[in-house]
Amino acid sequence: MSKRISATNAIGPKRSHLIIHLVLIVGSMLMVFPFFWEVSTSLKTYAESISVPPAIFPSSPVWKNYADVFLTLPFGAQFLNTVIMTVARTVGQVFFCSAAGYAFARLEFPGRNVIFIAFLSVLMVPSQLFLLSQFQLMQRFDLLNTVTALALPGIFSAFGTFLLRQFFMQLPADLDAAARLDGCNPFQVWWKVMLPLAKNGMLALGILTAIWSWNDLLWPLVVNNDPEKMTLSAGLSTLQGQFLTNFPVLMAGSFLASIPMIILFVVFQKNMLEGIASSGIKG
Repeated sequence: MSKRISATNAIGPKRSHLIIHLVLIVGSMLMVFPFFWEVSTSLKTYAESISVPPAIFPSSPVWKNYADVFLTLPFGAQFLNTVIMTVARTVGQVFFCSAAGYAFARLEFPGRNVIFIAFLSVLMVPSQLFLLSQFQLMQRFDLLNTVTALALPGIFSAFGTFLLRQFFMQLPADLDAAARLDGCNPFQVWWKVMLPLAKNGMLALGILTAIWSWNDLLWPLVVNNDPEKMTLSAGLSTLQGQFLTNFPVLMAGSFLASIPMIILFVVFQKNMLEGIASSGIKG
């Protein structure tokens, strides 16, 4: 009798594991399918891309679509603009948000909680509401149609400040006291003690910022109208015509533009998840 019970109990976990794996497999297929469709469409002819019912696979791969991307767009210049914007935003957010997060988490000053609540209130306001004021600032500074205008408004983030504040709050308070006993001022404590310990948190913020910046469309589309000064996201949007869109070329360009972020996420996904988990933020 006891053997039957143990066998029944052993079957139960196996079934639950099987169900979990089936759900994960289905979810992964749903996640991968858009990338598969993107690559498949990039190798089709225009007739195949608009056929009804849709053609899953191209009858014969059309590699010329990838060459047409470079003939249709200044792809190299737009790629460089996107890299510069992404790097500038990422470095700026990691630096400024780590400094602000450390100040809110470890330093005592009048009005700290009130100011932090004001920072968090920015997260409740849609970013589109800041679009007009940011555009007017870039116009007054004579920065329209420049790479600087692409990066400048995105070098600080209220979310990044909150993320790193939560990370710094997890670190032992004795570290600050020990550093001050050694003669460190607040800047030295932040730079020499806290930043090395917050590596995973800063890396998580850096990856999130890089992915967000790389895919940003609205601001680059508004602030720059010169094709040579556009980013890849804005440049690819110009391939969508009012009456005709060359979907194979558009998908080829989109796939080329997504490769750097796919590589970045695959290489650093473990560090990003560890940084978010150690910050104490729960989804």
